[in-house]
Amino acid sequence: MFIIDRFEEGWAVIEAQQLAQNTFNLPRALIPAEAKEGDVLDIIITINQTATASRKQYLKQLTNELFKD
Repeated sequence: MFIIDRFEEGWAVIEAQQLAQNTFNLPRALIPAEAKEGDVLDIIITINQTATASRKQYLKQLTNELFKD
């Protein structure tokens, strides 16, 4: 369960009851505008496969350019 503990400047302090470290910060811009202290959040993290593949390709090209004979 992720609970909004408070807002500090541009950050939301989130309490994570299932983690050893109980709080972490998220940019306020990522939190719904109507959210308030005490609200419970659903946080879903996914892998952006397209961006990951693009980044790997870019790094491969960069490595090839740096280590040309």
